[in-house]
Amino acid sequence: MGDATGDTPREILFEFTVIGSSVRVAAIDAATGIEVTVVAPAVAARSDLERLALAKLKVRLARSAAER
Repeated sequence: MGDATGDTPREILFEFTVIGSSVRVAAIDAATGIEVTVVAPAVAARSDLERLALAKLKVRLARSAAER
């Protein structure tokens, strides 16, 4: 993933925590430590959950860059 301007690759870490019939997915930008989370049914596909969390993280990183 690039930064807010799409120039620099970023390392993104994903953490999955199953809570009953749900799963909490955290997406963390390794460079900044910015973290977002999503909660979804535990039966959802891992790739869909990563894509959803990554999209949310991209929005958060863009907002953070705009605030600077």
